[in-house]
Amino acid sequence: MREHAPTTAHPQGILYAVERLVEWWGERTADDITEGACRAYGAWRESGKARRPVKRGAWGNELIILKAAIKHDWEQRRLSTIVPVWIPSRPDGRTRWLSRSEVAALLRGARSGDWGRLHLPLFILIALYTGARKEAVLSLRWTQVDLTRGVIDFNPPGRERTAKGRAVIPIPRRLMTFLRLARRRGSETGFVITYHGGPVKDIRRGWKLARERAGLGPEVVPHVLRHTAASWLVQAGVPLYEIARWLGHTSIKQVQSTYGHLAPDHLDRARAAMDRA
Repeated sequence: MREHAPTTAHPQGILYAVERLVEWWGERTADDITEGACRAYGAWRESGKARRPVKRGAWGNELIILKAAIKHDWEQRRLSTIVPVWIPSRPDGRTRWLSRSEVAALLRGARSGDWGRLHLPLFILIALYTGARKEAVLSLRWTQVDLTRGVIDFNPPGRERTAKGRAVIPIPRRLMTFLRLARRRGSETGFVITYHGGPVKDIRRGWKLARERAGLGPEVVPHVLRHTAASWLVQAGVPLYEIARWLGHTSIKQVQSTYGHLAPDHLDRARAAMDRA
């Protein structure tokens, strides 16, 4: 936490994971990290004994943080070898994305709060139109938004490039309108998303209220907006390599595996070949 987290794009997320890890691993040593121990940790995180029970995807991400911490200590010569950390497979299931009516309901729910919550509708619109991750939107500064050229660069100066790439994209016309309105409101902090004049660290509480007002389930988390953006682009017939660049991916593999089935011509050539056969 002291040496590596401050250099990352989202240290708060790492802090949260470390707090959960320490609850269970406590005073255990690296020698105690086995597949059985990792599975036991997962069972504990899913049980009612944990402070905040979660599903496999969440505690699997926490074990990824533990794995990164082990690698860091090995690089710092505090460990003589890298101890393997067992990571569970990703849970099965279709990627949740929103219909246009669901997005409209979510925006209505976000706008029905007090006047100071203008940040939540703006967050939803930016995340939906750009497909950017929550952390990238909340940390976005006006210096990264060129309203004259119509470009957003989600890479802040000095940010270390990670596997979770951030894109440089043209601003969609409708989003431009909302950004110009937000710019006129202004903020001395320099952040695009602000609440009562200050930067927004998280939207968890406001998001939950807006989601409940919209009648949406707990599976609708902020990351669903990224899935929605990608799904809408695929359904519109946008080439997968363009979608990958829009989302900041370095290849189309993840886009293909996650959203390819939504394409209007999905497997049409294969079906045509079988029809001919």
